[in-house]
Amino acid sequence: MSDLYTQRQQVIRIIFILSALLLVGKTMHLQLFDRTIQDKARTSAFSKKTIYPSRGLVYDRNGQLLTFNDPIYDLMVTYNQLDPNMDTTYLCELLDIDKATFIKNLDKDFKNDRRFVQWKPYVFMSKLSVEAYAKLQESLYEFPGFSVQLRNTRTYPDTIAAHILGYVSEVSQSQINNNEGVYKRGDYIGTTGLERIYEKELRGEKGEQYLLKDNLGRIVGSYRDGVLDSTAVSGKDLFCTIDIDLQRYAEHLMQNKRGSIVAIEPSTGEILCMSSAPTYDPNLLSINADRGKIYTQLQEDPSKPLFNRAISAKYPPGSLFKPIVGLIAMQEGVWDANWGYTCGGSYHNIDRDMGCHAHPRPANMKVAISHSCNSYFFHVFRQIIDKNGYNNPDQGLAIFNKYLYAFGLGKPLGVDFPSEKSGFVPTTATYDRIYPSKRRMWKSPTIISMGIGQGELELTTLQMANLAAIIGNKGSYITPHLVKGYLNADIPIDSSFAMTKTVPINTEYFEPVIDGMENVIRYGTGYTAQVPGISVCGKTGTAQNPHGEDHSIFFAFAPKENPQIAIAVYIENGGFGTTYAAPMAGLMIEKYINGEVAPNRKYIEDRMTQTTILP
Repeated sequence: MSDLYTQRQQVIRIIFILSALLLVGKTMHLQLFDRTIQDKARTSAFSKKTIYPSRGLVYDRNGQLLTFNDPIYDLMVTYNQLDPNMDTTYLCELLDIDKATFIKNLDKDFKNDRRFVQWKPYVFMSKLSVEAYAKLQESLYEFPGFSVQLRNTRTYPDTIAAHILGYVSEVSQSQINNNEGVYKRGDYIGTTGLERIYEKELRGEKGEQYLLKDNLGRIVGSYRDGVLDSTAVSGKDLFCTIDIDLQRYAEHLMQNKRGSIVAIEPSTGEILCMSSAPTYDPNLLSINADRGKIYTQLQEDPSKPLFNRAISAKYPPGSLFKPIVGLIAMQEGVWDANWGYTCGGSYHNIDRDMGCHAHPRPANMKVAISHSCNSYFFHVFRQIIDKNGYNNPDQGLAIFNKYLYAFGLGKPLGVDFPSEKSGFVPTTATYDRIYPSKRRMWKSPTIISMGIGQGELELTTLQMANLAAIIGNKGSYITPHLVKGYLNADIPIDSSFAMTKTVPINTEYFEPVIDGMENVIRYGTGYTAQVPGISVCGKTGTAQNPHGEDHSIFFAFAPKENPQIAIAVYIENGGFGTTYAAPMAGLMIEKYINGEVAPNRKYIEDRMTQTTILP
């Protein structure tokens, strides 16, 4: 009997010991490992308030301010601090919302949605206007649990440079997950343009303020006299390379047109202007209540105002490409600048004649460029492709493309800007794919249109402007870029934007090409780009368009010696290069170098701005 009693005692002891161990384990888990309980206990004692920094400002190259920071107010709510007897009807009246919206904004799935916690503030209503905030502020004390959080949003002093500046928007969940705690729900982030590329420098650093709360969750003072607080650090102010007056003038000329204008300072690679048309007012996409609706309208607009044609549209360069063909031919030793070619108004290519316009005989490279002779450059291009024999066009094309890549074609130039496209340089693989039944049977006559910038070749307007800069520099360039530096901050810009690149063309071969481009303006196809007192060197182009009117193209640099500006203008469906692209480039050059367009030349400006060219 005593043995049975002893056994029962042991079982009871074991049960008590196990129960005690379970209780101790649970207590340790709650106190040491369960962060939910820790957070609840901590936030019952104090709350952490985020202090948002002001975003860095953006200035143009001359110090003109391009961005503002305007205050924006978010109404926050802490659920467990709400007074069930407060006047919700009055609050709805102040906020101009109905009772259903109030209930929807307040009701969160605290059990299943980890973003919301009853004892932590969350956004009840975002982006309050200044007027709404002013109305609410006087009565905010009547609504326990509600508080206002101040942030800044972007606005712009002008209606221009939307594609360059870009815009900010609320962070997505994927952006929060991919940035290791930098952002949280409701934060803003640069989404396009300079706002996106230089987000890290512009956003600044958040501050934190710890506030002591009583047992009812009410703020009663600073926690530990502010020893844990940190101040917000404003974002860096940025100087961009754009001349905003030149940008404004470009957008003025481009109204009611589709296309782009890009201007570069050849000696530095700094982009002076990057205009894409159609465009939009950047203030439309500032953080406001109607932003989503406006963005949808812009996105669905068939003219595609959100599309940056300066760096993302790929175009055939047309006759702008002829000087490049000439340079490569001379460097490869298959052509001499003094050689001529007979043009009878067309070039006979196997079984068809390819047209050319009436002009004096192209006795040499300079004259051929001056009058943009198609026949001359068809022939010169074939000399390159057939360098290793008529039956080895793939070898000649590889040689040709080696130079194109050195000129920055067929790949992104590396501008500090999102969505830059590479254009397209056709290769042997391209033509093997196009002519699969004649593999390696294509020859120089098959791809001859590339010699005048047609066919499969595609460039961006930025690449065309950079080609003009390379020719003006006689064989070198610095990667085009949009940022010069920072205000009161010792932050170097990317070292690649100070590195000079050289194309493998001997300097002496640029002389006849530059002389020819000067004569294009003096008495050739680009006479409409003449600027009194300035030696402009340029080349017109007219790119064939199977979908409508041809495209009007022009690139140039000026002055001839030590050029200050290189420019490319591309007007979709504008017809001949001399009709619109050339005179617009001439006006831009005059505006930049002289500071203004002469009064006796305003009629050219009026003709450009009053003309509508839309498909």
